[in-house]
Amino acid sequence: MPGLDEIIHQSMRLRIMTSLNVLKKEEWIEFVRLKSLVEASDGNLGAHLDTLARANYVEIDKQFVGKKPQTRIRATTQGRNAFKHHVTALRNLLDM
Repeated sequence: MPGLDEIIHQSMRLRIMTSLNVLKKEEWIEFVRLKSLVEASDGNLGAHLDTLARANYVEIDKQFVGKKPQTRIRATTQGRNAFKHHVTALRNLLDM
């Protein structure tokens, strides 16, 4: 369908992008929190985040806090724009 973003349209990636787009532009969310919000396993979330990162829709920051690894995610400007256009396309489809 024209206008739908095939990367975002997959249900898990749509949930991920929805969760990220409610955050402020410069705000990060921790992997474990996002995993809980979208109800995904570590591997499933990681695979979908890789797809979104390759499309430049999300930015992933990995660091250590103390001795514990911490992964944070946020939507890029390109990802926010793609999400906005995808939502508009969905609304247009529903209004047909």
